[in-house]
Amino acid sequence: MPASGSAPAATPGSASASAPTPAPTPAPAPAFAPSLSPSPSPSPSASASPSPASASDPARDSTSAAGRRSRRLSLGGESGVVPLARDFTRQALYAWGWLPAATADQRAAAEDVLLVVSELVTNACLHAEGPDELWIASDNKVLRIEVSDRGTGQPAPRTPHRAGRPGGHGMFIVQRLCLDWGVIRTPGVAGKTVWAEVGGPA
Repeated sequence: MPASGSAPAATPGSASASAPTPAPTPAPAPAFAPSLSPSPSPSPSASASPSPASASDPARDSTSAAGRRSRRLSLGGESGVVPLARDFTRQALYAWGWLPAATADQRAAAEDVLLVVSELVTNACLHAEGPDELWIASDNKVLRIEVSDRGTGQPAPRTPHRAGRPGGHGMFIVQRLCLDWGVIRTPGVAGKTVWAEVGGPA
């Protein structure tokens, strides 16, 4: 018989039955909780800004340190190069303020530029297997035109010039309309560049 006053022996399982159930351990918080606020939308200026123009874009101006603007057009392998060169030049004249013409002198200067471009490109087609490139530049006082080709000939006005004789008028027209013109050759490089400069509108 157990001694008087001693605690009754515990019945297996009675301790767990009488003990309170422990509270569940909360799950650890994530390292960073996702934000419930909406993500900021891009600013209108950032989303609306156009992608930069390609360096090969013929309608894109290049500006020198002296402020002279220029454009370049590749003509190699193209068809209809004369109207293509004229349209390209006309667009530049509008962009550079030569057109629309406000006076008769301004209109005459723009027409001279377009005619010289036509004659130089045509001359390359007839005598140099076609032009490779047209480059034009303007500083508002003088517009310079350069047409490069792979020909070996030397363009020159026909002397004496006879208006009634077919052919041979292109370089005579260039000489008459331009302030100056000439030919550039690079030693060891095939071809040449024919250039001409037209005075700006008064």
